[in-house]
Amino acid sequence: MAQESPKNSAAEIPVTSNGQLEDSHEHSFNRDLKRSLPVGLGLSETKITSHGFDSTKEGVVEAGPFPGGRAQQRSGPVVLADEVKNPAMEKLELVRKWSLNTYKCTRQIISEKLGRGSRTVDLELEAQIDILRDNKKKYENILRLAQTLSTQLFQMVHTQRQLGDAFADLSLKSLELHEEFGYNADTQKLLAKNGETLLGAINFFIASVTTLVNKTMEDTLLTVKQYETARIEYDAYRTDLEELNLGPRDANTLPKIEQSQQLFQVHKEKYDKMRNDVSIKLKFLEENKVKVLHNQLVLFHNAIAAYFSGNQKQLEQTLKEFHIKLKTPGADAPSWLEEQ
Repeated sequence: MAQESPKNSAAEIPVTSNGQLEDSHEHSFNRDLKRSLPVGLGLSETKITSHGFDSTKEGVVEAGPFPGGRAQQRSGPVVLADEVKNPAMEKLELVRKWSLNTYKCTRQIISEKLGRGSRTVDLELEAQIDILRDNKKKYENILRLAQTLSTQLFQMVHTQRQLGDAFADLSLKSLELHEEFGYNADTQKLLAKNGETLLGAINFFIASVTTLVNKTMEDTLLTVKQYETARIEYDAYRTDLEELNLGPRDANTLPKIEQSQQLFQVHKEKYDKMRNDVSIKLKFLEENKVKVLHNQLVLFHNAIAAYFSGNQKQLEQTLKEFHIKLKTPGADAPSWLEEQ
């Protein structure tokens, strides 16, 4: 009788009636295999394939590569840390918020135009803004007229200077009319000189008013535009919150109401801040306007009065009071008249 070969308990792999491995023994086999693998190779990199009795392979162990000597995980969810940010996603979120804000503001503007939507109005502040815009138009008209006067006066001064030179030339060549041509030449040259002085005062007036209108007032109106945009955003989110509060309150609407309340509060604070900024700038603008225009109107009046009264000393004294310096004729650099 042939002797039975000794059985090795480690080689026994129990199977079920249909030829499949039992689950409990398969787990035990995987655990034993894991212990026998080299350090650094975990089951996350190891795949154990079991086949039935009809297969030529009875236990294939496939281990993944070890790039750089470190195990490479191939499975499991990927968790991004909070500090890791995707620039593309951030830009997409900004675009989404901007689009939503633009939609709400556009809807609010259309509702106001059609008379369906309500708007927040600060009567006192709105009146001051209207006065500012009206004054700016009037000051711009004064600037255009003053620039026209400056151009015409420059042409007249240029003509008087040429006429004086012509009279002076004739006084030297006409002995019979030497005296008559002479004092006409002196008169035209004096008028040209006084005209240059008046022109300097007018141009100084134009430069100061231009700074007031195109810089100081324009800066205040820019803040007014930002205030009006904040007002529209505030009203848009206020309307959304009011509509949500009028609707039902359930598990779906309560988070929306809470989010709408937070956005409303943010835009309300922005609106209040911009309204305060506009009030402060309007106050400073009024003080600056009064100070600047007071000096410039006094200069304009005194210069015009002295010129047409023929008071040359008073005209020159007016320019000294306002520290206006004219370039001396005949200097190497071109005069401000030639630069016009």
